[in-house]
Amino acid sequence: MILGKIDYLNLLPFHVFLKASRLQNATKKSIELKKGTPSKLCDDLRARRIDAGVISSIEARRYKQLDFGICAKGRVSSVLVEKGSKSQKDAQSRSSNMLAKVLGIKGKVLIGDKALKAYLKAPQDFYDLANLWEQKTALPFVFGRFACVKNKKAYKKIIKVFLNKNIKIPRYILNSYSQSRQISQNDILEYLKLIYYKIGKKEQKALTIFISLSRSLHFKA
Repeated sequence: MILGKIDYLNLLPFHVFLKASRLQNATKKSIELKKGTPSKLCDDLRARRIDAGVISSIEARRYKQLDFGICAKGRVSSVLVEKGSKSQKDAQSRSSNMLAKVLGIKGKVLIGDKALKAYLKAPQDFYDLANLWEQKTALPFVFGRFACVKNKKAYKKIIKVFLNKNIKIPRYILNSYSQSRQISQNDILEYLKLIYYKIGKKEQKALTIFISLSRSLHFKA
């Protein structure tokens, strides 16, 4: 089992869970993590260099999917467009680039931890794309979704356990991420309150609308 790992704060609870969980030893030992950005993991999954991972939601429909993803309702603070800037895609996320296009927001797209750091310094300088999507549709947005090409049953069991747990991040891990990202521990914890992972009916509806709008803009997968 080769699982793609997005080393962003938004999936920190899941990776803490994988590290600390009481999964059967055989299952736990069989999971190999391979780091990458959302767009890189899309390429890795297509090339079968990994067999599963949370990838850009707009790409996940190509594969077997589970009801687990990176979701936000309203402000997310880490998927942004810089106001008054020249249009520029973020190479790390295809869904976020398309979301900016769907919303008609022009400027430099920023995602992930670097976006969160910039937002915390000057929130007035950015459009928050999840917030704009919620204003437009009254729905949450799903930025990434768990997709796989094999071992779906095994991953489904793991994710079911995760979604029913309240994950607490150990202080030493929180401190490590705070130092490496140059974001305070309190800001990390507040940010994680904006993120959730269960894809239900509203999230699926949002995905359907997003993909339909993307196709209408002649998006080529």
